[in-house]
Amino acid sequence: MDPMDDHHWLRLACELAALCPPSRTAFSVGAVIVGADGREVARGHSREGDPHDHAEEAALAKTSGDLAGATVYSSLEPCGRRASRPRTCAELIVASGARRVVFAWREPALFVEGTGAGLLEAAGVELVELPGLADLAREPNAHLL
Repeated sequence: MDPMDDHHWLRLACELAALCPPSRTAFSVGAVIVGADGREVARGHSREGDPHDHAEEAALAKTSGDLAGATVYSSLEPCGRRASRPRTCAELIVASGARRVVFAWREPALFVEGTGAGLLEAAGVELVELPGLADLAREPNAHLL
């Protein structure tokens, strides 16, 4: 995939995080899923339909489920530990068939330890971190930091 496309889609995911209703107990995150053909499949953001929704979870729920060859773009490292739901975003991504995740910001240990990247990597998912967009990902979370 063209690295410029990665920047485009990840920037969009970071911008989607601004749509999240503010929370004192959760990060504001945006996610975009792009199919193997380079077209957008779905997008989502934290707390989109429910106070416990994570961005990746919201986007994945809008797909038909088989995302072979897809890339998930997330402003924050997908969660690897979670109290509010039985499955983490990392588990949902692996189960979806997506084989690539691009994110801007590693999850700080504010609520839980950020372990999603390690879980994804262990499952054979290709990880790309673009820290040049981390400031954009942190903006809607400034009240937490």
